[in-house]
Amino acid sequence: MNAIDPRPVYARATEQAAELIRTVRPEQLSAPTPCAEYDVRALLGHVVGGTLRMAVAGEGGDGLAVHPSADVADDGWADAFEEVRARALRAWADDARMQAPVRVPWGEVPGAAALSGYTMELVTHTWDLSEALGRPLPLDPELGEFALSVARRVLADARRDGDTYFGSARPAPEGADVYGELAAWLGRAPLSRV
Repeated sequence: MNAIDPRPVYARATEQAAELIRTVRPEQLSAPTPCAEYDVRALLGHVVGGTLRMAVAGEGGDGLAVHPSADVADDGWADAFEEVRARALRAWADDARMQAPVRVPWGEVPGAAALSGYTMELVTHTWDLSEALGRPLPLDPELGEFALSVARRVLADARRDGDTYFGSARPAPEGADVYGELAAWLGRAPLSRV
């Protein structure tokens, strides 16, 4: 996972997420997402919280010790994400952070590996949010390719168990784009549309 510098990809992933989050309307916050344990509000809280954890880790702190509050006004999600996104990008600007050890839910890894993993998670949750909102914006296929390559490398289906954050891989729908393949690899399915 350390072969490339993930920071430019992470920056693009945060831009894509920010653009999508700006489209969320308060009446959509209780809508379901493909990530079954989250509605839109809870998913936004998870994304903001995960980005704050990456900021703290990039600053040299223990991101896992961060317990962010999801106390965000219904119309405040875009600003909340923008604030933590800017902090995370600043925190990871130093090249030394790429090799520094970072504690993440799956262990202690070099910063580049941690940032690659969180990029995969952010891209996946951006797809979750896009699905929940009815796909209001096109998603960047290069980000999907990056996330899928990371997911296939670090989340072999045989290694998933009750402690894994993603479900078992499922077949991708025929003709699926890269996000459809990513979602299927992580055990997700598009929301049914009536």
